[in-house]
Amino acid sequence: MIAIIPARGGSKRIPGKNIKDFLGKPIIAYVIETAIKSGIFDEVMVSTDSVEIAEVARKYGAIVPFMRSDKTANDFATTAEVLSEVIYSYAGNGIKIKNACCIYPTAVLLSDKHLQQANHNFEKWNYDTLISVLKFSYPPQRGLRENSGKLEMIWPENKSKRSQDLESYYHDAGQFYFFNVEKFKEKRELFTDNTGYLLLSEYEAQDIDNPDDWTMAELKFRFLKK
Repeated sequence: MIAIIPARGGSKRIPGKNIKDFLGKPIIAYVIETAIKSGIFDEVMVSTDSVEIAEVARKYGAIVPFMRSDKTANDFATTAEVLSEVIYSYAGNGIKIKNACCIYPTAVLLSDKHLQQANHNFEKWNYDTLISVLKFSYPPQRGLRENSGKLEMIWPENKSKRSQDLESYYHDAGQFYFFNVEKFKEKRELFTDNTGYLLLSEYEAQDIDNPDDWTMAELKFRFLKK
């Protein structure tokens, strides 16, 4: 089992995001250290096109066995393409990977215990993939939309239903994705009809796409550390 941390150098909305200082350390450092601390990975590797990111990654214990190609370093490269490049590069060096875990470099609220539990469930139930999820805090069934300058309910039949009577929906928490490599190579995606999940609380995950998200991640981080 290896951990793959995809960390491109060309962040636009938050320049240098993957190694930006987060409460005293580059944000990717927390992710690397947590992955190592979990004790479930044979190695923790970073896929990057940036020499600076590679240096930081090695400093905190990850390996960078090769630099990312131009094809997977542009704005349009998908996570699946990055993972495929890593898998085939390892295979080209005679290293066959059975299972892997993709961890995003800004998943600063990542927990080693969550990784351990997710790995346990992934192996126990023989999933193709297992991802971290959050429950929608407000029932999507009561969603609103704009129509000719006015608001209307998308599903008006749910107007009078109690929240507890509506089905719970979930969304990707954007932290980690355990996956069976052969299944991934076959389907080329991290979500299949045999995907398990680990449910996180709102305090345990935060997408970081803009400065406000960054501030919220710092608040949650401080809260969890208390």
